Amino acid sequence: MNEEGIDQIERRVERAAFETDRHLIIGDVTLPPAGYQSRFSDSLNRDDLEFVPLTHAEITNLADGKVSERPFIVINKRHIRVAYPVAAPAPRQ
Repeated sequence: MNEEGIDQIERRVERAAFETDRHLIIGDVTLPPAGYQSRFSDSLNRDDLEFVPLTHAEITNLADGKVSERPFIVINKRHIRVAYPVAAPAPRQ
């Protein structure tokens, strides 16, 4: 355990895009660093999880092009039509 009494579990973050019928959502998916369940596709194919959590999400409304940002959202996997990894943007300052 660390100084705060919380175990630090190594994770990696991958930027990904998710298309639904109404939105294009780009956000950061947290994945294990290697091994079991470490691929992006593994996180989408897990039967025990119904939602995909994202941080630093940018949500584009496909009807009007309006973009909003949220620090955290979850997407119900039933609404995802297409999902794919994307290149990470420049680091935030």
